[in-house]
Amino acid sequence: MSWQTYVDDHLMCDIEGSHLAAAAIVGHDGSVWAKSATFPECKSEEITGIMKDFNEPGFLAPTGLYLGGTKYMVIQGEPGAVIRGKKGSGGVTIKKTGQALIFGIYEEPVTPGQCNMVVERMGDYLVDQGL
Repeated sequence: MSWQTYVDDHLMCDIEGSHLAAAAIVGHDGSVWAKSATFPECKSEEITGIMKDFNEPGFLAPTGLYLGGTKYMVIQGEPGAVIRGKKGSGGVTIKKTGQALIFGIYEEPVTPGQCNMVVERMGDYLVDQGL
């Protein structure tokens, strides 16, 4: 299965009649493995900051999390495993695996919990596969 299939069929899946606004699988080095058409272009320093927060939980809290130039307020996650951000009625969930970052961006009517479930389930599957 291609990485794009993981994004198209598993991250951008139907969620009670809706779906995530955008999703991507990105290598720890910032290389994009696959993304939805709506996923923003990320700057290398944004990915570097996200990776630093996984290694030093709380690093992004004072400045916020930036993704494609959009600022998200960092909210509770799982140190070293999941970062969550909020912006208005939407937000982002990022799950770290051994080799990649799984991104899910949501807007209403998708809820934070639904986004977390989709992104973290995909991340857990990839971790189980050694990825």
